[in-house]
Amino acid sequence: MTETPEVRTILYIEDDPASRTLVERTLRYAGYRVLVAERGILGIDIARKEFPDLILLDINLPDLTGREIATTLRADPKFDRTPIVALTAQGMREQRNMSMAAGFNGYLTKPLDVEHLPSQLEFYLGGGHDETDAAAITEGQSRYVKEVVIRLEKRIRELEAYNADLSRLDSLKDAFINIAAHELRTPLTLLIGYNRLLLENPYVKSMLADDDGARMLTDGMAQSIARMQSIINEILTISRIITNRLELSVAPVSIAETIQRAMAFYSTTLSERKLKVEVNTVGAPSRMLADWELMELTLRNLLGNAIKYTPDGGTVTISVTADPGEGPEDTTVRISVKDTGIGIPIDSLDRIFERFNTTSDPMLHSTSKTSFRGGGIGLGLAVAKGIVEAHGGRIWAESAGFDPERCPGSEFIIVMPLMAMSRRGVTGGLTSITSKI
Repeated sequence: MTETPEVRTILYIEDDPASRTLVERTLRYAGYRVLVAERGILGIDIARKEFPDLILLDINLPDLTGREIATTLRADPKFDRTPIVALTAQGMREQRNMSMAAGFNGYLTKPLDVEHLPSQLEFYLGGGHDETDAAAITEGQSRYVKEVVIRLEKRIRELEAYNADLSRLDSLKDAFINIAAHELRTPLTLLIGYNRLLLENPYVKSMLADDDGARMLTDGMAQSIARMQSIINEILTISRIITNRLELSVAPVSIAETIQRAMAFYSTTLSERKLKVEVNTVGAPSRMLADWELMELTLRNLLGNAIKYTPDGGTVTISVTADPGEGPEDTTVRISVKDTGIGIPIDSLDRIFERFNTTSDPMLHSTSKTSFRGGGIGLGLAVAKGIVEAHGGRIWAESAGFDPERCPGSEFIIVMPLMAMSRRGVTGGLTSITSKI
């Protein structure tokens, strides 16, 4: 019984569709397994995954030259013995010498000789190598080094230009955030005032007392105004964080009261969606040195995030503990907000604190704070991170992954100094209030 000959694999890297199709068909007809790539980076990835028996490639590709690909692969010991062959229209001696110096085994020129291509490749698969004298290799190395230096300089200049463009765009974005927040705050302030005057009018009060429909409309208007105010405040806060203008009004803060105020902000949502919040502060310090308004905003954002991604009837647990460290000044407070929600994709854990980052489909968003997985513009966690870091602390998230069915949940953890020392502007005397904690 004869053994079936092993099918050899050839990787062909070529950006021209016509050449790619012709070579692929020719080699498949000859009995080879053929892998194709139209760009150099993709070709390198395929080579590292598949380890083909031979690599055939064009010299001129959109992203990398064939010589750069050969040099990259030859740097990996796994490709020491893999034949790498050029198939190109460049037939000049200088081009050939440069390619051989870069690590090619052979150099085939176009137009393609379809009839003899399989036998030519068998020569290289059998260990064959184009003959090149030492002087030609030395000349090729010299030319290749110059080519690499020129291309490297060009790419550095391109990267510098791209970075400058990105920096300008980032500055424009930051400026827009700042301007938008201030421009929106003025009409919102007027809207809040007009709404208050409206509700204080005796005639309107009388009408609302007798008309449930009218009362529902005014309640809805008040909720919408409150939501707008919350969004604009977040934008203003992130603007101050971006421009390094976030000032802390530091004072002793009751941790329990701050948690209660954050919970009260979502009382309606928690009730409507039957969500339970458990608070565990056993053994925790009663107070910490911080900006109470900003700390409340931080906890509100973390609690709101937990609510948003936890199904109805779920549980959010807020825990506070302290680590005494080596002395009173080293004591840290650890605040954890843990939910029984759908979790966070593991590859998103490092990105969720970026501005305007959202992990859910925007199509699921709505303007209602009571809609599961709805709402949010992707600033809440960025704001929380900026505030915590301004207090000299750090924040991170942990999750076993995203699973809407199993609901593995997620946990956001803050670790802050008990006596917060800001890395930004601080108002308030630290020495005069330290002893009051």
